[in-house]
Amino acid sequence: MEQQRNRIAMVSPSQNAYSETFIQAQKEGLKGEVFYYYGGHLPQYLEGRGLLNSNWNKVTTKLKQKLKLTQFSSGELAFIQSLKKNKIQLTFAQYGITAHKIVKICKYLKIPLITHFHGYDASVNRVIEDCNNYKEVFDYSAYVIAVSHSMKNKLKELGCPEKKIVYNTCGPNDSFFEINPQFSESIFVGLGRFVTKKAPYYTILAFSQVVHKFPLAKLVIGGQGELYELCKNLVRYYQLEKNVILPGVLCREEFTAYLAKGLAFVQHSVTADSGDQEGTPVAVLEASAAGLPVIATHHAGIPDVILDGETGLLVDEHDVEAMTQKMIQLLANKKLAQLMGEKGKERIRKYFSLEKHLETLDQIIDKTVLENE
Repeated sequence: MEQQRNRIAMVSPSQNAYSETFIQAQKEGLKGEVFYYYGGHLPQYLEGRGLLNSNWNKVTTKLKQKLKLTQFSSGELAFIQSLKKNKIQLTFAQYGITAHKIVKICKYLKIPLITHFHGYDASVNRVIEDCNNYKEVFDYSAYVIAVSHSMKNKLKELGCPEKKIVYNTCGPNDSFFEINPQFSESIFVGLGRFVTKKAPYYTILAFSQVVHKFPLAKLVIGGQGELYELCKNLVRYYQLEKNVILPGVLCREEFTAYLAKGLAFVQHSVTADSGDQEGTPVAVLEASAAGLPVIATHHAGIPDVILDGETGLLVDEHDVEAMTQKMIQLLANKKLAQLMGEKGKERIRKYFSLEKHLETLDQIIDKTVLENE
């Protein structure tokens, strides 16, 4: 007899953000039946079913509120009705702020909650304060997932019981292991949103010094964001139009094509003034799984997966000169780049595979649902 599949409400702000491939991997890879709610931290839509809240529901909710018959808004009541209708057994909140928005609903329905932190939600000071330091989230969540050791420590400092915290770094899609870089071209590859914590301008500034010694070297950074135009202006200022390519958002096939002919993956992540930090960048995991060495910073979860001097080269945040020297080092020694890439592929396959990541999630989901029956 086939085992009953858990009915899971996965709640995420976005339906299919290009920068959130890790959430899509979970949605598609968990063994339970996933009902995907999205459209803000309090969801407005259920994927495949459409809008949750109707005009009639809004009208009736106003009447209930006047009569003091409900403590919930119309949006919350619509979400409650959907959870009941779909016989949801567990809610899985993507980002701490999402959990903060829905925790009272979970408590009301007595549906267990698992909270998955990713980066900004565990580091931006204003966000943490607005969520009351996640006190209610920590109290009610069955498990709290941290994607880096530094995030785990931060959550403990905020008051989350250590026994609830599960360290579980997101894993790369298996297709990245199939890439076999040739190291025949002098191309550095980067990928990520053009935002402060990813500091793409530092990567460009570091590379601007590289071309003095290796004029045929190239840098490709895929992505979009608030700093995209600034970075384009930097490229113009340093007259790097022939060396630096900023192609915008890349699909997986385009990204893997660059990795296949690349020399190394580069990302100069920093801690923003707001406190904003990475979790563990999935693009770093993907590049290492593909067999490229990673040049990056001692930042958040990057040192968890990239071993300095073995599977990549790490520098301090804001140390542009050091990043320049690491790029030059690999350009001058492509055999070293290849050896580091091979070790990186082995390490990711052994410790950070998507299969291992999903297996951990399935285990805690099964345990939580079983204990709540």
